[in-house]
Amino acid sequence: MPFVNIRILEGHSQERKDEIAKRVSEAISEIAQVPKDVVWVVFEDISTDNWYVGPDSVTRLRQK
Repeated sequence: MPFVNIRILEGHSQERKDEIAKRVSEAISEIAQVPKDVVWVVFEDISTDNWYVGPDSVTRLRQK
């Protein structure tokens, strides 16, 4: 069973996550030739304080 772990900045709506999971599941199902219901998708919501781009957190980058 394919397992997809998506790390994403917190704040995305449930509807957006539902759509991402749907599209990811469809793509993997098609390419791997497995049923969609065996594709697991997990979201990890990461706060902007804990997501860094180089030496700066996303929080700091958004403040600039």
